Amino acid sequence: MLTTNEIRQKFLKYFESKGHTIVKSSPTVPDNDPTLLFTNAGMVQFKNVFLGEEKRDYTRATSSQKCVRAGGKHNDLENVGHTARHHTFFEMLGNFSFGDYFKAEAIPFAWEFLTKELGLPADKLVATVYHTDDEAFEIWNKVVGLPEDRIIRITTNDNFWSMGDTGPCGPCTEIFYDHGEDIWGGLPGTPEEDGDRFIEIWNVVFMQYNKQEDGTMLPLAQTGVDTGCGLERLVATLQHVNNNYDIDSFQTIIKGIEKEIGIKITDETLASYRVIADHLRAMSFLIADGVMPSNEGRGYVLRRIMRRAMRHANLLGSDKSFIFSCIKYLVDVSGEDFPELKQAQSMIEDTVKNEEDRFNKTLHQGIKVLEAETAGLKEGDTLSGDVAFKLYDTFGFPLDLTEDALKSRGINVDEEGFNVCMQEQKDRARAAGLGGSTDSKTSTVWFDVAAKVEATEFVGYDKMNSISKIVAIINEDMQEVKYLKIGETGYVVLDKTPFYAEAGGQVGDQGYFKKQENNTEKSFAEISDTQKVVDGKIYHHKISSLSDTIFVGDSLYAEVSFGTRKYTECNHTAAHLFHAALHKVVGKNVFQKGSLVDKDRMRFDFSLNQALTDNQIAGIEQFVNYGIVKNIPVETFLMSKEEAIEKGAVALFGEKYNDEVRVVSIGGINVSIELCGGTHVKNTGEIGLFRILSEGSIASGIRRVEAITSFKAINHLSERDNQLISLEKATKFKAEELEERFATLNKQVRKLEKELAEIKVNAALNPEQLLASAKEVNGLKLITATATDVDVKQAREVVADVKNRADNIVFALGLETEKGSNLLVGLSKALTPARKAGDLMKKATEGSDLRGGGAPDLATAGGPKLDSFDAIFAEIEKAL
Repeated sequence: MLTTNEIRQKFLKYFESKGHTIVKSSPTVPDNDPTLLFTNAGMVQFKNVFLGEEKRDYTRATSSQKCVRAGGKHNDLENVGHTARHHTFFEMLGNFSFGDYFKAEAIPFAWEFLTKELGLPADKLVATVYHTDDEAFEIWNKVVGLPEDRIIRITTNDNFWSMGDTGPCGPCTEIFYDHGEDIWGGLPGTPEEDGDRFIEIWNVVFMQYNKQEDGTMLPLAQTGVDTGCGLERLVATLQHVNNNYDIDSFQTIIKGIEKEIGIKITDETLASYRVIADHLRAMSFLIADGVMPSNEGRGYVLRRIMRRAMRHANLLGSDKSFIFSCIKYLVDVSGEDFPELKQAQSMIEDTVKNEEDRFNKTLHQGIKVLEAETAGLKEGDTLSGDVAFKLYDTFGFPLDLTEDALKSRGINVDEEGFNVCMQEQKDRARAAGLGGSTDSKTSTVWFDVAAKVEATEFVGYDKMNSISKIVAIINEDMQEVKYLKIGETGYVVLDKTPFYAEAGGQVGDQGYFKKQENNTEKSFAEISDTQKVVDGKIYHHKISSLSDTIFVGDSLYAEVSFGTRKYTECNHTAAHLFHAALHKVVGKNVFQKGSLVDKDRMRFDFSLNQALTDNQIAGIEQFVNYGIVKNIPVETFLMSKEEAIEKGAVALFGEKYNDEVRVVSIGGINVSIELCGGTHVKNTGEIGLFRILSEGSIASGIRRVEAITSFKAINHLSERDNQLISLEKATKFKAEELEERFATLNKQVRKLEKELAEIKVNAALNPEQLLASAKEVNGLKLITATATDVDVKQAREVVADVKNRADNIVFALGLETEKGSNLLVGLSKALTPARKAGDLMKKATEGSDLRGGGAPDLATAGGPKLDSFDAIFAEIEKAL
């Protein structure tokens, strides 16, 4: 029996033998389509090729594409685990033609691969065509030899594909496998087509028309072929199972989950095992591709997937984090064909464990609230939207998790009410100033400008000044005007500019507009920022100070602030060296998550689940400064994205790149090579010095480093050196002795602090005085006392000591601290188990906000500050 990995390789090798180039799967996060949340089909990475906007050095391609469908239009999340073929992650096998072959070759390719290469019985296969596609019908019948009664004409859009309301489109042909009469279901196009007997295993889209706005179909100048073949479905067919979760690759993961959790698979638990297995694949590939769990965008969808898996782990009876320990089974199955899984395995495991640990803390509370709120509901009832929102807002339960938890009980959720609560929260945040505001970058006026003027030409890579012409002026009210007067502020668009517009983490340039006056250049406008809008077509310069009237059509001398740009370039190039150092010192599984470079500093965010160690920070600084000392040339090249990736260039996930990309190389693959449109120094020696100032966490699994370069780094070290000299003089210690001397002093201080604390405790809670203050209550000695600023741990020791000095002592001690109040209740061992400290404490604190518990002879409670412990002490005496 062929395995999943063998079938994948058979497909790719077959089409390679037919002249196709094997193209590596693109990431699950598309970099060429901002309309897509995730890559959901094999053709996504070739979209611009099909549209004619990008050219490749091949016209035939084949791939096995990683796909995710969870969120947005293509969302299979709710069905996963409850059906045989729904997944959040799956692989799409594909073969593609860009103006090369068409129907006459694509259909025989499909038939030959399925029947000859894989050996599927021809009499088990059925084909569908669009009802007007006579050409495809004839090829199936006359060329392939499929009988007419096994070629079905479909009149619905199931067999006609389009990219949108207008644009490329065309008919489809699909191949279905008949699993046999013992399985319910009918042929495609019949009322029983949704059954499991006839399963689609192949779909070929023939792009041959260009749909116009009026609905007419014009022939495309270049036709295309887009094949989609779900790997899991194909494997299920070849392994003679009718459920994708029963194929070898899924079974390895499911059995691994069973082993890790230690709970046997039964008919009742099978769905949960399948959910965890599917979601484990999705979360692992997403994290390997740089997505991190968060509360927005792709990170939020990832968190939903992870938490749904964790909820099903809880349904299986697990109350601990364990999903992270199952990642290894996926790596065993898929790591050879997708090496990014092996490379990122430890990061994936750490990220999943952290998320499990966090969620488990609130899961049990959330479930208790859900059970309490639904206790009176029966099948067919609806949970209110405000309760569902409370679960989301307080306990981190996404709406779909609540819906999933209630599904088995037949209880619905008021989704509309939930959305109303969500919108109200957003409105409150906006009213409080937490929402975004419209600024110069988002104004619609720029679309009007872009329609009238040419794209701004950027000339700032090679020079910092240019003679330019004003082509548009926008005033502070975001209205297009013909001029700006002295003292006014606004935005100016030039035909060409040396000013770099903010992008890729680098801030926009600052500088001046100048003009000729008495044979000298005189500055008349100060530029405080540069931004680009309308997909980077228009650069606008923010005028913050104007000493002369300017008009549309004026020519001027645009000059970038030299110092600001140069220091920014030092920090930008240092950021590239830092990124390379991270990979060298920490590992390749660290992903950049954001950056900011300006004249003052370099800020770099990256994925890592623990803090950098002192040794790692030192190693990174050493790597970067060694690169600076070597004075390595910084070179830039223009090439296709594919060529750049092949050369080892690092591309950032979420960044949008053109067909032709700019590559910044610092010593090539041995040091640093990245796709980058920013400005840089000519040689690393210009940076001078690199120094890390801080490292810390900014979100779960995301760290941030801030660093400085050049004179700022030199001045920083000089200041530290001066501080060290002053410290030497003040302490009379030499610099090399300071660390050891301060360690000794710290040890002595801690010892003195401990002794002082003990003196304070003895003064406030002297055992002899406490025993002397005991009050006789029904044959028991009740001691009550209060103390301030006494450590709870030390107080427990006092209570433990005093309560055991006799067989009949009940000791209640109230503590007041800056943070709140604590109550300790201790009983002599002889009084237990007839009496329990926890029961006594619980009864005494019923009217307060103190909560806690403990052993039968010693219990502790804590909570907000109390005005007095008198009422609690009175309740304890009453209980005795």
